[in-house]
Amino acid sequence: MDEPIRLVIAGLGLVGKRHADAIRQVEGVELAAIVDLTAEAKQFARVQGIACFSDLAEVFAADRPDGVILSTPTLLHAEQGLACIAQKCPVLIEKPLAATVAEATQIAIAGAKANVPVLVGHHRRHNPIIQKAKEIIASGAIGQIRTVQATCWFYKPDSYFAEAPWRTQKGAGPISVNLVHDVDLIRHLCGEIVSVQAQAAPSSRGFENEEAAAAVVRFASGAVGTISVADGVVSPWSWELTAREYPVYPATSESCYMLGGTEGALSIPDLKIWRHAGAPDWWSPMSATNMPLAAADPLINQIAHFARVIGDGEAPLVSGAEGLKTMRVVGAIQEAAESGETVHITQEPEAA
Repeated sequence: MDEPIRLVIAGLGLVGKRHADAIRQVEGVELAAIVDLTAEAKQFARVQGIACFSDLAEVFAADRPDGVILSTPTLLHAEQGLACIAQKCPVLIEKPLAATVAEATQIAIAGAKANVPVLVGHHRRHNPIIQKAKEIIASGAIGQIRTVQATCWFYKPDSYFAEAPWRTQKGAGPISVNLVHDVDLIRHLCGEIVSVQAQAAPSSRGFENEEAAAAVVRFASGAVGTISVADGVVSPWSWELTAREYPVYPATSESCYMLGGTEGALSIPDLKIWRHAGAPDWWSPMSATNMPLAAADPLINQIAHFARVIGDGEAPLVSGAEGLKTMRVVGAIQEAAESGETVHITQEPEAA
């Protein structure tokens, strides 16, 4: 019988606990240890019968895990990710890849040079909804994509900010915290974004960060799109509320992404394809087809994929280079919102 893939989780917060739960549900994978200083984490380790370390250096001195999951604060990602790479240990780093584009570039390049797998936790790519949407687009069912609209609107209660005051500070607004997911999916489905124009609205609660932002993006294909985010509006239009991915969010029957093509249109996550009965013609009737698919937890799928990357050499679905490309677009949106100028995005070949 093959030995199980042994993973270590650094950071047992909300996301770290979800990773631990996912590991329990993947055959051939086990949680070997955690890295966290809190009393709650130590109690968790005692109950699970596993080791609890204070830092990654202790882990590598005591053990050789097959992989590490970093669900620690973003500011620690660069140091910890590079430490894993130095130990030749595959690492799955929660989004965003790092606190800055410069740090993300360092991680992506180091992983590539050392031939160590670096994965980024954009888990939505592992959702069957997105996998099916990618298949629909590739099949040509909606023709050539010409327009994209992505909406990420919701209301975060005051308690969300009170329990973690850093969320009120500059750089911790919904552009970097939330829109990064949507940017990653739009890139994944529609191709690279090459330029951005954007505007942001300040917080109505008096916080340092933005409360809403909107961007106009141009894709390398020539398509154009709009993408907007707000964390102070009441709305049913966000991935969290429409995808039914995480039960803590109340589900709505709406969609949050719309892709317009020369032969049809696709809404996501309901996977509804709209086409004219005959040739495309706004005077001819339209019909809608809902594409069926099987449900699956993307976090469980992501852990299973990480195990295959480690054990079978499968290529990462969201590599460090992919996470870096998404960060560059998010950074461009922030820059464009501050400057009022068009920002052109260059993806350097050494990190691609």
